[in-house]
Order: sequence, then C-alpha cells, then structure tokens
Amino acid sequence: MPSAFDEDDFSALLDTLDRYIRERLMPLEKTVEETATVPDAILDEMREMGLFGLSIPQAYGGFELDVVQETRVQMLFSGTSQAFRLAFWPNVGIGSRGIVYGGTPGQKQRYLPGLASGELRAAFCLTEPDAGSDAANIRTVAVRDGDDFLISGTKRFITNATHADVFTVMARSDAGKSGADGISAFIVEKGTPGLTIGKPEHKLGQRGAPICDVILDRVRVPKENLIGGEAGEGKGFRIAMQVLDSGRIGVAGSAVGMMKRIIDEAATYALSRKQFGQPIAEFQLIQGMLADSEAEYLAGHAMVMEAARSLQAKRDTRILAASAKYFCSEALGRVADRALQIFGGAGYIAEYPIERLWRDARVLRIYEGTSQILQLVIARGLLKRYA
Repeated sequence: MPSAFDEDDFSALLDTLDRYIRERLMPLEKTVEETATVPDAILDEMREMGLFGLSIPQAYGGFELDVVQETRVQMLFSGTSQAFRLAFWPNVGIGSRGIVYGGTPGQKQRYLPGLASGELRAAFCLTEPDAGSDAANIRTVAVRDGDDFLISGTKRFITNATHADVFTVMARSDAGKSGADGISAFIVEKGTPGLTIGKPEHKLGQRGAPICDVILDRVRVPKENLIGGEAGEGKGFRIAMQVLDSGRIGVAGSAVGMMKRIIDEAATYALSRKQFGQPIAEFQLIQGMLADSEAEYLAGHAMVMEAARSLQAKRDTRILAASAKYFCSEALGRVADRALQIFGGAGYIAEYPIERLWRDARVLRIYEGTSQILQLVIARGLLKRYA
C-alpha cells in the first residue's frame, strides 16, 4: 500500500521528530530512568503529534506511513530512551497490527480510531510462562460458551500491559488441534471481569516501559471480538507470525537507531577525553573499535532497509526479517560493549548515558525471537532452497 505521505512531507515529519527528540526527550532521559515513568505531559504531546497512529490507515485517523517510512521513524526514536518509543509504539506495531491485518470492518471501526488518537493504548499477548520461543504451543484456552468464548491462561512479559485498554490475546480455541492450527486471536478490553494485570517487573534496562503478567480467568469475550470474525477462528497464529515479521524488522531498526546514538556518544567522548597528553581518539586501538562499530551500523542499516522494502512489496520476508533482527541485535551488543570500553571506568557509572544504553541494548537479543531461535528460522529457510 503506498504511503499517504510523499517524500517531502515525510522529510518534514522526520525533521520535526528529530528536533522533538533532541530538544524535548533527551533532556528527560535521566528523569525517566529514575522514576521509571514517562511524564503525562509527554504522552499528551505524543497524542497531539499523532505518534500513536503512525501506521494506522488514514480512514481511521492514522498517518498511514508505509513500512519503510515507519522503519525510519523507529530508527530515529531509538536514539533516545526506549521508554519514549515504547509508550506509543505498541499502538503503531504489534498492538494494532493484528486488527489492521485481520480485523473485520466492524472491529477496525470500533478500535482503530481510538488507537490512532492514543485515546486507547494497546498490548499484544502471545508469550506465556511455558511458551516463549515455542509460541505454537500456548496453553491459554478459549472455550465456546454460547455466543461467547471463555478465555483462561497467563501471558508473560507483556509490554505496556499496565497502561493498555485493548489486548490482542492469542488463545487455543480448538483443543482437538495441536500446534498452530487451533490458535485464534481475540480482542479483550480492559476492565473485563476475570482480566488481571500483574505487578510490573523490575528490569535490567528499558526502565519506564513496564512489562508484567496478564492473567485471564474465564474472561468472557463475545464472538464479535474474535479477530476476523467466525472466519478468523484458527487463524490467530498466522496473524501472530505476520505481526512478528513486521516486529522483527522493527526491532532491527531499533537496534540500528541505538547503534547510532551509542557511536555518537563514544566518538564524542573519545575526542574530548585525554590520556598521555592527547585525545584517546588519536589511539589506533580506539579508532579500531569505532571503525568496527561504524561498519556494523552501516551493514545493519542496509539490512533493515532491504527487509522493510521487501515487506512493503509483500514478498516472503521471513528469512530476511529474521536475519536483520539477528544481525542487528547482536551487532548492537558488540557496539555497546565497545563504547563502554572506550569510556573506561566512566562508562560503568550512571553519570554518562552509555551505562543506561548498554543495559537497554541487552534485551534486543531476546524479544521478538531470541538469537538462537532466529538462527533456526534462517537455517531452515535456507535449507529449503536446496532440498
């Protein structure tokens, strides 16, 4: 689908967002880290700017950016605290994508305008205590009860759950089918009896972007909230995989944006920090670490943009998306580690942002598919070419 923004308009949007990030958000990074909260005033500004609806079709009040444009915004916003991006990105990505991809006209009309405006906030509930990487074997069940479904189970590490008004929940609706075939996707609203939100977890990094359990105890959901209606029963896993292909490109883009910020911090520090009477940037071993980081950043950027173009063209992007996410998240870890090494002892204390950036970077090798699972996805897809 072509974007509703031409290149000139989109460039103007990027310029506006870049100024907002540098002038408004970056000065608040320490505050968000200390309070683990994005200020309400910032959320209101993000709503006013339309950030909650970047990818949602214009017919429902969104900006309707295409995949490439959305990825470029993802990269840009990843240059600051991840809490800012994750405050609105579930509405842009996994929280609304299932409804955009598979929802009925009625479901789209009911939920997408509120998600686009930020009046409603979203969460995507797939991962479970015993089904993270093995997503096809989820245990949450949806049992028919007249015209309703009763959903029971526990979802784990759900981003934005404490703030969400709308949950996309994957549950097994056909107990007679194993694996992916019996899974359906449901829209569950905040406040539905039986829906409980657990205590936010204390995390290593990405503070201010809460994750917690979502517990469902015989939550009654009308059949109208089965994504895709009656025809959508049993197609939830397919929806989840569509969402994850897009999500993996998004995480790869986020890794690229974080690499750029980390390189900026490391290079600036290397030019200002003096040892043996000269800036440490003059030392070839420091230059080697910076060069390796820049090369990996450029390679990752190229991979992400190619994956985004492929998804936008509706080609089979599973291997490319997995490869981009795998490479970029692993490269980010190496870039962050080199940067902390360049900072030396100063990098290990919270006075400099590299300490937070190093912690924030670690989880990208885990969510939206661990590096090890992605290696399997890539290898199996590769081997099919030669079978």
